Amino acid sequence: MGISWVAVYAGMSLALGTIREHKLRAFLTVLGVIIGTGAVIGVGSIITGLDGAITSFVRNFGPNTLVVLKFNGDFAANDSPEERRRPPLTIENARAIAERCPSVAFISPNLWPAWSGINRARYKGNDLFRVQVTGVEEAYAAAGTVMKTGRFITDMDSRRAARVAVIGEDVQKAWFPMLDPLGQWIEVNGAHVEVIGVMERPAIQMPGHEDLRILLPYMTLRKLFPASRENYFIVTAKPNQLSQAMDEVRAITRVERRLKPSAPDNFWISTSDQMIEHFHAVTAIVAIVMVVLSSIGLLVGGIGVMNIMLVSVTERTREIGIRKAIGARRADIIIQFLTEAVVLTGLGGLVGMLLGWLVSLAARLVFPSLPTEVPLWAAAMGVAVSVGVGLFFGIWPASKAARLSPVVALRYE
Repeated sequence: MGISWVAVYAGMSLALGTIREHKLRAFLTVLGVIIGTGAVIGVGSIITGLDGAITSFVRNFGPNTLVVLKFNGDFAANDSPEERRRPPLTIENARAIAERCPSVAFISPNLWPAWSGINRARYKGNDLFRVQVTGVEEAYAAAGTVMKTGRFITDMDSRRAARVAVIGEDVQKAWFPMLDPLGQWIEVNGAHVEVIGVMERPAIQMPGHEDLRILLPYMTLRKLFPASRENYFIVTAKPNQLSQAMDEVRAITRVERRLKPSAPDNFWISTSDQMIEHFHAVTAIVAIVMVVLSSIGLLVGGIGVMNIMLVSVTERTREIGIRKAIGARRADIIIQFLTEAVVLTGLGGLVGMLLGWLVSLAARLVFPSLPTEVPLWAAAMGVAVSVGVGLFFGIWPASKAARLSPVVALRYE
């Protein structure tokens, strides 16, 4: 065992000496290992941060919340032709749920505006694009909306189709940094409305998203944009009655949409926990794709390591002959060259970890709301894989060196 540790130490010394003598060659040799390990670390940190951010965002709806959509809300799902043909959810459906579902505390119907272009808002010539315009009722605030200033929309505002609006915090900062927004008139998709309140930014937001909400009373949006038809519902169940509320909402919605008992649902309903599970399934697929793509870089790096180790065996044939002539065993030669390969790829793995950390840091700087962090599993995997590449691709060169005959090796020039 003592001889083996001496061989390992000697191999490490020789490997470090070789790297110092041939810096560029060593760097190019392990470039694939660096890229592959950096991809594992960097993408792993982004996935971990995104997973945590979206999990927190969905949980922000509350533990007793259901979301009802016309389309399938799975993160991995694509709209099918059948889904596009589905009739929209209606405010009458929401009224029926409120009246006939005893386990439901609140339901907020939300109406998307029928607008041919990108949603646009304007105040005194200053335009904002990508604003999130929605028609809501008073129950919308029950999901956790906190007012920064002013008041929220009331059911009376909706019944009167009042031309009022509540804006998000980033809209207020863009237009009214030094001015009281209350009472100001703004233009939303060509319609003029009065600002009556400013909402605080949600405690948890999607990464990279600003609070560009502009909420109008439900009937106001319907009056301003008569072609608006697409609704979604946010349903708040009574405490400890979430499963009963889901069953009741599904049953009443099926009745309202006149579905036969044997027909599948032509709508989608989910809890926040179910949405999180769907997202975790997506991130698992992304993680698998990440590993496959990074393995290509590791494969290229491994082939480079094997090639350079074969060159090293050829260059040091006489040295191998001398070592075997003075008593080195075949196992000692194998340990020497395997150690060199592991040191080479291990250093590449460390550089790759630094590259992955820089990718994680850059993502955090670009998206401040994305809480990227290098997960322990990604760091451990990066080190283990880089060392494993050295062991795997160093076996053949090490075996070739160990099989050399001392007599033939000593004659090599």
